[in-house]
Amino acid sequence: MKKNILYNISILLCCLIMGNMPAQAAVPLSTATVTDDAFYTALSRLLQKHVTEGQVDYRSLQKDKAELQRLVQQIARYNIKGAPAAERKAFYINAYNVLVLQQVLSNYPLKSVMDVPGFFDKQQFNVAGERLTLNELEKQKLLATYKDARVHFSLVCAAKSCPPLLNKAYTPAQVEAQLEAQARQTLQSPDFIKVQDSAKKVLVSEIFKWYEQDFLQEAPSIAAYINRYRQHALPQGHRLGYYTYSWDLNDSSGR
Repeated sequence: MKKNILYNISILLCCLIMGNMPAQAAVPLSTATVTDDAFYTALSRLLQKHVTEGQVDYRSLQKDKAELQRLVQQIARYNIKGAPAAERKAFYINAYNVLVLQQVLSNYPLKSVMDVPGFFDKQQFNVAGERLTLNELEKQKLLATYKDARVHFSLVCAAKSCPPLLNKAYTPAQVEAQLEAQARQTLQSPDFIKVQDSAKKVLVSEIFKWYEQDFLQEAPSIAAYINRYRQHALPQGHRLGYYTYSWDLNDSSGR
């Protein structure tokens, strides 16, 4: 009788102990997925430390290479299945920008990303379990899915003529407001939209030429699209042209 009681007690204790074990103890770290705010918080912390006025201090970022690599690993393990549209949108924008930074550091010092063969269209990355190039990430996961031309002002290709890099993560809760603010800031910048009154010309980024159809899906003309986000509309009668895109690295190191 005593043996049976002791046996039952031992079984009960084992069950209680096993039931109180942390769930993550049963999951190897290499297969764990990332879905919480930790990714966005860590990314914001890194960007605020190394991004000023849209430019990147790559020299100082090198000191946090391990933190950047952890973000790359989180991108690979991120569980995007079943995620709402806003979370997917924010995640893929952040993934693109992080992977650009990581690839720049892998080749740093660097004058231009165009000096790295396959930077955008050959090198593949693990993004939430899929192997994707930067071009595939941009065109398939973002532009084709959301048909939102504002995305062009959030993705940063590490060039001086790129839109400024936001110094914090895009988040699922704020991504639409952040995209709207980023479009307004970029399209009101005299460095991005160059109004030349003396020549009656407006010079705009070649992004508007390369991705013209993305903008014309939302407005009757490039000028009309730009004016949606400007406090003061482009002058009527000014001819629209394009300035040469600078692919020099958006590097603020040594300033």
